Amino acid sequence: MGNGWKKKRFWNEATCKPVDCGFTVHLDGRPLLTPSKSPLIVPQERIALAIAEEWQAQTGEIDPEKMPVTRTANAAIDKVRPQFDAVVEQIAAYADTDLLCYRAEAPKELRERQAKAWDPLLDWAADAFGARLISGTGVIHIPQDTNALSRLRQTALAMDSFQIAAFHDLVGLSGSFVIGLAATRKFLPIEELWKRSRVDEDWQVENWGVDEIADRESTLKFRDFLHANRFFDLARHGE
Repeated sequence: MGNGWKKKRFWNEATCKPVDCGFTVHLDGRPLLTPSKSPLIVPQERIALAIAEEWQAQTGEIDPEKMPVTRTANAAIDKVRPQFDAVVEQIAAYADTDLLCYRAEAPKELRERQAKAWDPLLDWAADAFGARLISGTGVIHIPQDTNALSRLRQTALAMDSFQIAAFHDLVGLSGSFVIGLAATRKFLPIEELWKRSRVDEDWQVENWGVDEIADRESTLKFRDFLHANRFFDLARHGE
């Protein structure tokens, strides 16, 4: 983790400091660096304060798993910023194969659950962005309107690197560009959006029982989904 990322805590105080182009975090006066040795400078003070809190909370051996804001800020600087357009294209590709567009052929009850959970989200995207995605049954690719895909892509292009770092996870973890976008626009509570992304998985559990490994993975993904939503909120402009 660059400057200060040691196996054991060596500093007394982590503090947020303003700099010319944003805010950074100092450990006993030494500024943090990313893993690629870039200055860890973030655009909002609240992101820097959250990072400082994570470092201040460390005791004994450093646990990166307990520093999610630091990790996402590092990703924004080291991974997203140098290849911003490529990352946006990767995220935008989800809209062309969006989870919400692929419905079960049977049974009827599952199809009804999918429609109840997913149709309002597709309607919202159509109303809010003029981006109507088409749904169908089966797993064969459903061609989408290029104008609709372009409009959704523009929503991602309007984000900065820190927002994109969080949006990438909101989309990837849910399997849906529309659900990720709905999270950033507060269309529904984040817990409800996660629930709607898990319609198929919940159906499997109800009918076949709990798979312990899959259940643990789902719990971790939900934790990461909540973190991505929190980080996007921290990275909002003018709030």
